[in-house]
Amino acid sequence: MTSNTGSSFVKTKDGVEIFYKDWGPKNAQAIVFHHGWPLSADDWDNQMMYFFNLGYRVIAHDRRGHGRSSQTDTGNDMDTYAADVAALTDHLDLKNAIHVGHSTGGGEVARYVARAKPGRVAKAVLIGAVPPIMMKTAKSPGGVPIEVLDGFRTALAMNRTQFFLDVPSGPFYGYNRSGAKIDQGVIWNWWRQGMMGGAKAHYDCIKAFSETDFTEDLKAITVPVLVVHGDDDQVVPYQNSAPLTVKLLKKGTLITYKGLPHGLCTTHPQIVNPDLLAFFKG
Repeated sequence: MTSNTGSSFVKTKDGVEIFYKDWGPKNAQAIVFHHGWPLSADDWDNQMMYFFNLGYRVIAHDRRGHGRSSQTDTGNDMDTYAADVAALTDHLDLKNAIHVGHSTGGGEVARYVARAKPGRVAKAVLIGAVPPIMMKTAKSPGGVPIEVLDGFRTALAMNRTQFFLDVPSGPFYGYNRSGAKIDQGVIWNWWRQGMMGGAKAHYDCIKAFSETDFTEDLKAITVPVLVVHGDDDQVVPYQNSAPLTVKLLKKGTLITYKGLPHGLCTTHPQIVNPDLLAFFKG
C-alpha cells in the first residue's frame, strides 16, 4: 500500500504558498480538515491522529495568512479561501473526499463544496460553524453585533499577543464557565498557532468569517452534510447558526451537544470523533 505521509506546499494562481499535511495511503478515503480563525492545521491534531490510525487519508492545510502559509495582505476573503482549497484538491486530485470545517473553516467548507467540481466531494461536516451568517443584520437579528466584531479588530491591532491569550483562556473553550477544567497547554497551543500567522490576514479574516452570507451556498450543496454544534458556544451562538443551517441544506443532519463550547473538538474529542466516524461510514 502506497503511503503519502508528509507535508508540502501548493502554489495558488496569485503566487501564495499554501502549507498542507497529507498523511496516510493515497488510495484511502480522504478527509480534508479546515481550521478556524486564527489557527492552523495543527488544531486538528487529535482528529488527524484518530482517523489516520483508522486507515483514512487525512489532509489539513493552513489557510492563507495563517500558520505556515504565506502571510498575505490580499485575498483574505471567502471566495479566495475556497479557490485556495480548490487549488489544493486539484493538486492532490482528490475524489469523493470528506470535508470537515470548524468555525471559519465551516464557512470555507460551505463555499468550497457549493462550487466544487463534480466528483470531488462525497460528504461535508460543519462544526461550530459560522454559516448561515454570523454578524447581526436585519436578516440575522440573532447574530453577533458589529460592535463586538469591531472590538476583536481593535484588540488584534493594538495587542494581538494578549488578545490571543484572552480568547482561548475564556470563551473559545468555555474556560470562563464556573467549574471548568482549564488546560493551560491548550491555551498556549492556541496562542502558538495564532501568533504563527499574519496580523493583516487575521484582521481581514474577521470580516470574512462574520459578514459573509452563506445562505445560497448551503442551498446549493447536494451531498450529505453533518452539522455539529455545542449549545454553550460563546463564539458562534448556537441559535443563530446550526439550526438555521440545517434547514437550508438538502441533506442536512444536526447533532447538538448540550453544554459544550466552541472548541469542542479539542475539549471533547472522545464525544465528537466517534460521531464523525459514524457519519463517514453511514
